Amino acid sequence: MVSNKLVYACFCTDVIHEGHLNLINEAKKYGKVVVGVLCDSEMVKYNRFPLKSTSERVQLVKNIPDVDKVIIQENIMYDDVVNELHPDYIIHGDNWSDDSMKIIKKNILEVLDEYGGTLIEIPYTFNPKVQKIDRQMKEKLAMPEIRRKRLKQLLNMIPIVKTIEVHSGLTGLIAEKTIIADENHIDQFDAMWISSLCDSTEKGKPDIELVDMTSRFRTINDIMEVTTKPIIFDGDTGGIAEHFVYTVRSLERMGVSAVIIEDKIGLKKNSLFGNEVKQTQDDIEHFCEKIRAGKNAQLSEDFMIIARIESLILEQGMDDALKRAFAFRDAGADGIMIHSRREEPNEILEFCDKFREQDPETPIVVVPSSYNTITEVELIKHGVNIVIYANQLLRAAFPAMQNAAKSILKYQRAHEIDEELLSIKDIITLIDEI
Repeated sequence: MVSNKLVYACFCTDVIHEGHLNLINEAKKYGKVVVGVLCDSEMVKYNRFPLKSTSERVQLVKNIPDVDKVIIQENIMYDDVVNELHPDYIIHGDNWSDDSMKIIKKNILEVLDEYGGTLIEIPYTFNPKVQKIDRQMKEKLAMPEIRRKRLKQLLNMIPIVKTIEVHSGLTGLIAEKTIIADENHIDQFDAMWISSLCDSTEKGKPDIELVDMTSRFRTINDIMEVTTKPIIFDGDTGGIAEHFVYTVRSLERMGVSAVIIEDKIGLKKNSLFGNEVKQTQDDIEHFCEKIRAGKNAQLSEDFMIIARIESLILEQGMDDALKRAFAFRDAGADGIMIHSRREEPNEILEFCDKFREQDPETPIVVVPSSYNTITEVELIKHGVNIVIYANQLLRAAFPAMQNAAKSILKYQRAHEIDEELLSIKDIITLIDEI
């Protein structure tokens, strides 16, 4: 063993198994072993949601006999940690097939090349025992009691929770498995939004609360069966308080993390119509009673009821929106969603700033469908905690399917459209086999 050399490895795991021990045993041959434990916020972007806290994961690694030192790696890219440690070697498994892993390998080689460090690659440990552990960790994330609390955990881990609309098992898999990797960062969605609009549209029904809760719960089940990420459910108006309490209990039992209900009454109309159609905003105290009833009905501390305010949509003014926000918060709402149909985000940002002047803690939720030029970085600056991309997957699917149908009709065969289609084989690879 070359004792004066420094060997570095990064672990992104909740459990130490044979593969990790093999890596440490190999690393020890080259010198002093330092292991970085990837922090929670980077774990969420890169690998999977951590089931253990950072401190617990640090202790796991400290318990390995041949590890000389444990640090927390704050970024998935190695620039900072290499600049701090200048390791002679970085040791890593040879599992570089995914795009995200290729980016990480490229980064490692670049930072080591600056001073002559070396990357040591060892065969990744594939055996039934390790594969079973990996599968069990993923399955735990899908369990209701684990999934339900993840939204609150995410709010404490990352600056903004990126949420994408899903309306089927397949779109759930897209939300679950879509990862981008470039020279600067690796990222993925944090949560899923089950929209009343998209659920109704997918079933070919109008968005007027025509699809009942039993049917909507089946959509939740379809998505939950194949995914692990937390779910935020669009509860429309919540219905009458007596019905809302049963919805809360059902969602909580299923493992949904939050329900968002809007302060309107009567026949539901989509908010983006604003005052173009008749929409009636609920009385503040009446809506507060509904919130209180829901909070009294829930059995865990994990579930969230988020109040959606329609004042800006219905042109009732900023003062009315803020008055409602503080009243709904005081009634027990765990978060405030503020909505707008304007193409510029000015009134949304004004609301956020004024709300944050008096309340620095209560989560703010926004849905930038119409004001879609604003970035997540800008939203974070104004105190936004959750951003929901509320209908983009559905809107992307419709024109693509319509275009395919028109092409087949036009040419009386499928050949011309085929190059624009994803292969069935590629689609099937999204679906995990048990």
